[in-house]
Amino acid sequence: MPKVTAKGKTVTCEVGANLRQVLLQNKIDLHNGQAKLINCRGIGSCGTCAVELEGEVSAANWKDKGRRSLPPHNRDKNRRLACQTKVLGDVRVTKFDGFWGQGLKPLWTPEG
Repeated sequence: MPKVTAKGKTVTCEVGANLRQVLLQNKIDLHNGQAKLINCRGIGSCGTCAVELEGEVSAANWKDKGRRSLPPHNRDKNRRLACQTKVLGDVRVTKFDGFWGQGLKPLWTPEG
């Protein structure tokens, strides 16, 4: 079973599990500020669940690529939408500042 490490926690999940669901089910909140209330609930349209990933995950789909190509995101940054990402192996997750997680300052890392 793959291990997901985020915000000082390591949890396991099934291969192919949705990263957003894994994080939220394990009380790892990946939305900044009011994005906790105002987000698309996982359909890939808002971009507030953007995170930086290290590890084995699915390739970015058209929703992920499309949303991250629009401001304030930048496709050149190493970010992914957690709601559109499947966990395929061990993964380390970092969340950045900004309403959409588009900032440069890490809010939390795999270690905490």
